Amino acid sequence: MKELIKRAILHFLMTFFSIFKVKKSKLLFMSYYGGQYSCNPKYITEYLLKHDLHKKFEIVWVLNKPEQDRNKPFFRTAKAMSLRYFYHLATAQVIITNHRLPNHFKKKDDQYYIQTWHSSLRLKQIEKDAGKALPDNYIELAKHDSHMCNLLLSGCAKSTEIFERSFWYEGEILESGTPRNDILVSPQIDLVNRVKLKLNLSLDKKIILFAPTFRNKQKTTPLEFDADRMLTTLEEAFGGEWVLLVKLHPHLTEMYRHTDFSKNVRNVTAYEDTQELLACADILITDYSSLMFDFAITKRPCFLYTPDIEQYTANERQLYFQLSDLPFPSAVNEEALLVQFDRFNKQDYLEKLATFLLTTGSFEEGQASEKVVERIHQICS
Repeated sequence: MKELIKRAILHFLMTFFSIFKVKKSKLLFMSYYGGQYSCNPKYITEYLLKHDLHKKFEIVWVLNKPEQDRNKPFFRTAKAMSLRYFYHLATAQVIITNHRLPNHFKKKDDQYYIQTWHSSLRLKQIEKDAGKALPDNYIELAKHDSHMCNLLLSGCAKSTEIFERSFWYEGEILESGTPRNDILVSPQIDLVNRVKLKLNLSLDKKIILFAPTFRNKQKTTPLEFDADRMLTTLEEAFGGEWVLLVKLHPHLTEMYRHTDFSKNVRNVTAYEDTQELLACADILITDYSSLMFDFAITKRPCFLYTPDIEQYTANERQLYFQLSDLPFPSAVNEEALLVQFDRFNKQDYLEKLATFLLTTGSFEEGQASEKVVERIHQICS
């Protein structure tokens, strides 16, 4: 009964606000259903602001906690599910998200919806390819979203191939690269220093970032290795002093927001912009997260730590690649991971990486945001 009442209220609100006309050049952005100011919608917005295009476009961001973003100038915010949110959703000419639009939204004929998605390429199977692992309500929402979509962004030729096969979508795919990865093509030292200072880290500290993917049955402890031993091995293999940053999946932010580890093991799960952390990291460890493909753009070492690969592929998702076909050294236990650190060969790694990026047809040239904004100009002209 509660669900029926909720649906009736949402339908009424969307119907009521649909009487307002779509406003030309009004852009509405949303990342992870309003959970963050982050990912591709953020970097498209940042490009607009950097080029003073906030004077040409009206920019609105949907956020769950807009009061935390009062210091962001030049655009409006609307609290998700508020009356203001429904008004802006019904009157924006272009809507840009990185995840899904809610199923209560019904797009008008004169609205344009850009789905950026939230990865350049991915290891885990998605959508139709992972159909057996997805609940019915997810598939219903995915179909609804694909039906409304006007443009989908792709980071590489392999990703385009996956989208064409696995999405319930037959519209245009813009092979622009991924806006959030523009900063990874040539990470700027001032950005690196700014983030380190924000995290209260010494500028000469080297960073290893541990960023595992989400699991339906989440582990009770996010660290299953001896972090101090890992840092000692890194010092011996790569030189310098190291700090381990732990960035868990956005779905776990609230669960681990206040978890502390130790002086040299820092919890950065609540840090919104993962791309800034990737730009700062000297090494990445992940398991099945698409962040490995984002980080590959920096050409820095990435290691895969997959102690649960049999359970993961049996119970969660199948993979698009065999781990042995990837350019990243992998390990299924702590001892093997430390050996991979010790044996790392930079020249061999870079050659494998170059071959992989060529094979997958990367579009990441640092100009994705510019290309998307060009399209927005065309839509609103």
